[in-house]
Amino acid sequence: MRFTLAEREVGLVPFAVGAPFAVLVAEELVASGCKLIISLTSAGRIAAPPQITSFMVIERALRDEGTSYHYLPAARWSHLRPDLREQLATLHLPDGPQLLHGSSWTTDAPFRETAQDVHRHRTAGVLAVEMEAAALYAFADATATTVVCLAHLTNELGSQGDFDKGTAEGAEDALACSRPPSDDSMQPTNSSRATHRPPSSADTECPDS
Repeated sequence: MRFTLAEREVGLVPFAVGAPFAVLVAEELVASGCKLIISLTSAGRIAAPPQITSFMVIERALRDEGTSYHYLPAARWSHLRPDLREQLATLHLPDGPQLLHGSSWTTDAPFRETAQDVHRHRTAGVLAVEMEAAALYAFADATATTVVCLAHLTNELGSQGDFDKGTAEGAEDALACSRPPSDDSMQPTNSSRATHRPPSSADTECPDS
């Protein structure tokens, strides 16, 4: 699907779930001339504030999957490009959802998100768990591609009946997060809606899973 958003041509590729397929799609998009890839995935809360509909700018992702290792040497984290991280750090959406910034855990095995692993990552300040970001950031680094990974925090891990995307299945909020920012939206803000950063432990190394 193609349409115009904020005077820019935008395309939507739905259902790019999981690291291998997300990176396959990214490779094809870049080969087709795409200049910016914004990945928007559903994620489970770990250290993020509970019971708040919110989105997250993934600044770094724990590499607990396999695809990223085909693009970069072994390391614990994949990172959002530093200049993009700085540009997005003060992004404020006046009429949009709460926007968090921090670390995620990327895994290939959602049915192996054990209570022990969740506790370890929560203690380290990891905000959420998802399935694509580590691989997409590794791809971006290896190919000099502009990629931003966002996560829609939709559920509490280990709970039932709480998979809530919000109004219109989260579509309106998702477009608000993906819209190119205006000059005003990039100004620093003291609003509690702007960002949430975890405790200082978020910048420590996560224990091995």
